[in-house]
Amino acid sequence: MKDFFSKLLNGMSIGIVVALIPNALLGEILKILIPYFPALEHLFDITVMVMSLLPILIGVMVGVTFKLTPIQTASVGIAAMIGSGAIMKTEEGLFALNGIGIVINTGITAALAVLFVLWIGNRLKGYSILLIPTLSIIVPGMIGYALLPFIRYSTELLGELVAAVTNMQPVLMGAMIAVIFCLIILSPISTVGVATVIMLSGIGSGAANLGIVAAGVGLAIASYKANSLGTALAHVLGSPKIQMRNFIMKPKIAFPMLITAAFLGGLAGVLNIQGTPYSAGFGLSGLVGPLNYINLAEGGWTLNNITIMLGTFLILPIILNLGLIYVFSRKLKMIKADDYKLNFE
Repeated sequence: MKDFFSKLLNGMSIGIVVALIPNALLGEILKILIPYFPALEHLFDITVMVMSLLPILIGVMVGVTFKLTPIQTASVGIAAMIGSGAIMKTEEGLFALNGIGIVINTGITAALAVLFVLWIGNRLKGYSILLIPTLSIIVPGMIGYALLPFIRYSTELLGELVAAVTNMQPVLMGAMIAVIFCLIILSPISTVGVATVIMLSGIGSGAANLGIVAAGVGLAIASYKANSLGTALAHVLGSPKIQMRNFIMKPKIAFPMLITAAFLGGLAGVLNIQGTPYSAGFGLSGLVGPLNYINLAEGGWTLNNITIMLGTFLILPIILNLGLIYVFSRKLKMIKADDYKLNFE
């Protein structure tokens, strides 16, 4: 069972990174350039469309991690897309992409599809190419589709919990939200989805964003010895979610990041660091968080605002994580570099 969930989470992590990185890296930069170079809007639209392909990419990558046949892998991808809610039917009868869907339900559907195709195995023989895709739609796909309203409701409840926290005084609220989003970014739950559902904005969004920054920077520092430099940077430039499998297997690896997140989240309340529902989901990826803070801060690109931006989004996350990782690894001996090892082969 442990091996099953390990492969499932690893496949989901790879799919999430592949689907979300293009927009995370280019999105905010393209928004700045589009008014001067209108042709770039097509590239921006494409990166948004790629994000909506997340469910099928999760399904395919889960199939790959389980070493399924091409037909089985494609069928898992189809089932995952059906259960994701990423496609909606409009009143005019047209089908439209609806964001990235509900990531938790995508994972559940992909897991059901894997179990289903493994159960079928070679029983269908020469008829596999005809029946496995169809049966994957009828059985795991439709089960996932039936579960979708309940999983969506549960996700909304989580969002309401985060919204309730925002009603508290700013410093404590900021610390709590930062820690919550630091945890969410390391789980199958979509930070963008949660932030969008509750329309998290203002200081709540800024704190959530700094929680993700704490996770990304901390995991990059902690993991570079066990992985390549490029993989380490992917935690910051891409998403800390690539550590989801390791975190679920060993939650203690996130202790330094959670403490850093609490401190930075408190500063969001003190320094009035704000953001949008979108910036609450990506942290430093594509400079989404820092650029949104500057755009919303009074005065814009002033020396004071730039100093706050660099201090909270870069300098403090590095210093705090370095110190805490040293304490937890060298002094307390609770974590080690191999705990952060990633394997994408």
